[in-house]
Amino acid sequence: MESQLIIPIVTGIVSVIAGLLLGRIFGKNSKAKIEEAETKAVQILEDANLKSENLKKERLLEAKEKFVQLKAEHDKEILEKNRKINDAENRSKQKEQSINQKTEQLDKQIKENESIKDHLNRQIEVVNQKRTELEKHQEEHIRKLEKIAGLSAEDAKAQLIESLKQEAQTRALSLQQEIIEEARQKANKEARKIVIQSIQRTAAEQTIENTVTVFQLESDEIKGQIIGREGRNIRAIEAATGVDLVVDDTPEAIILSSFDPLRREIARLSLQRLVSDGRIHPARIEEVVEKTRKQLEEQVVEIGERTIIELGIHGLHKELVRIVGKMRFRSSYGQNLLMHSREVANLCGIMAAELGMNPKLAKRAGLLHDIGKVPDEETELSHALLGGKLAEKYGENPAVVNAIAAHHDETEMQYVISPIIQACDAISGARPGARREIMQQYIQRIKDLENLAMTYNGVEKAYAIQAGRELRVIVEADKVTDGESEKLSFEMAQKIQTEMTYPGQIRVTVIREKRAVNVAR
Repeated sequence: MESQLIIPIVTGIVSVIAGLLLGRIFGKNSKAKIEEAETKAVQILEDANLKSENLKKERLLEAKEKFVQLKAEHDKEILEKNRKINDAENRSKQKEQSINQKTEQLDKQIKENESIKDHLNRQIEVVNQKRTELEKHQEEHIRKLEKIAGLSAEDAKAQLIESLKQEAQTRALSLQQEIIEEARQKANKEARKIVIQSIQRTAAEQTIENTVTVFQLESDEIKGQIIGREGRNIRAIEAATGVDLVVDDTPEAIILSSFDPLRREIARLSLQRLVSDGRIHPARIEEVVEKTRKQLEEQVVEIGERTIIELGIHGLHKELVRIVGKMRFRSSYGQNLLMHSREVANLCGIMAAELGMNPKLAKRAGLLHDIGKVPDEETELSHALLGGKLAEKYGENPAVVNAIAAHHDETEMQYVISPIIQACDAISGARPGARREIMQQYIQRIKDLENLAMTYNGVEKAYAIQAGRELRVIVEADKVTDGESEKLSFEMAQKIQTEMTYPGQIRVTVIREKRAVNVAR
């Protein structure tokens, strides 16, 4: 506010000075003008002082008004806070009074409960006394009855229970037979119709899987290249693939013999590449067999994907797709496992549709019901239980898991589709000529031979060849010495002789090969 007063004063002074200067310049000799100018200057100064005083008063008034307004607002806030504090104090007092009232009520209840408890204790004592007296009377009564009847209470109770149990069992069996007979009469006709329709709508060729594959040659001269000098090539092929090569007088043909279709396929494809290339020697044989094995793994996945697409099954885990593809190279009692599973899937889908159930779920369970027959590792579980565990591991529907695990009655059937899977599996396997029991027994004996050899330390590979008449075992040279190889061969032969049943003789051949490999750079 002082700065606002200074401005007009300064303005007046400047005006005076300007007037003096102008007076001196234009009228130095004119005193009248000077006096007039001085008078005006004095007047301007007085006006400036008057204006400054007025402005000062106005500012003071504004400041006082502002102070009064702020003081009123402050007082209002203080009043509001005091009101809230008073309300809070009133509420706390009310709560305190309520708590005191409840405390008094609780004290009264506690006293009443104590009195009731004392009364109950007295009543319990009276009841216990009466119970003791009653038990004594009952014992006396039972002793009198036993004396009259000649039986103890326990014997009489046992006889009564036994007679009631027999009567209830007889009635239950009679009622059960009536219900079963009635249900059988109603269900037989419909079930026969559904099964016949399912079989008629699924036509599948049945061929028995063999354990040999014939590899055709362009000429007999190639047989010499395959055999190699002193038979080294044929030995390398047999060691790498686990397949027995039979080179006899059959014109332009070599027989590949093995119980495992996957091994035979690897050997056939490897021979085909070697013959086409013309370079046949042990190192090349191992390289080609390894490449063929990897390519066949890819082919297995393609077979699985094609199968699920043809059956209209979606969302199958990639590992289950691979297992389905491996079924193409497995057989069950001489019946190709993939063809059997496809047929069961189709039968399940048709039968489920006829019964008004979910055909896609039934078809899925039918395709996967035998996945336990192609495990990557040997296990003591049956194929049904192992298949159920694999399906559960890879996130299949619980109904599918139960249908797989229960299709040989090794676990309880919990879903309606489980008996459908079991029935369709029996339909597929019971066709005339579909399976051959003797073949499966032979394959199992061959597998047991190889598994027995793999239980020994240092064994790298084990192959049963010559139709199971020879067990060829390849050991790791770093872990097994020459002397230990002879001992290992003897021990295996003794174990086979004591633990297995087989026709004829089995020769155990242990092969130990030391290789030194370096790379020139």
